Amino acid sequence: MTTSIERTWTAVCAAGAVPEWSGVAALLDDGSQVAIFRLPGDRWYALSNMDPISGAAVLSRGIVGDAGGVPVVASPVYKERFDLRTGACLDVEGVSVDAYGVRVSGGVVEVEASP
Repeated sequence: MTTSIERTWTAVCAAGAVPEWSGVAALLDDGSQVAIFRLPGDRWYALSNMDPISGAAVLSRGIVGDAGGVPVVASPVYKERFDLRTGACLDVEGVSVDAYGVRVSGGVVEVEASP
């Protein structure tokens, strides 16, 4: 017998409010800060907004790009790069941030309530 876990989604902003190759910050109902990123082709990603290296909530203002085929955001503080798909830091072994599910429904960006 399989059980399914129902996902809870939180609407955070209009999809048009997030330009390609950039990010925005949002606050979830539980007080968590997330950074939502949009890449060309309507590829969406969401990570914790907290940079674990600097301790500042700044990842949404990072530099979005590509590192050898991996979509990344580079922290605006010390420039460590985080994989947008998984949250893993590419520059410091063993460091990562939470990655959240993200979708667009009816023109609204929604983030999964828990990573």
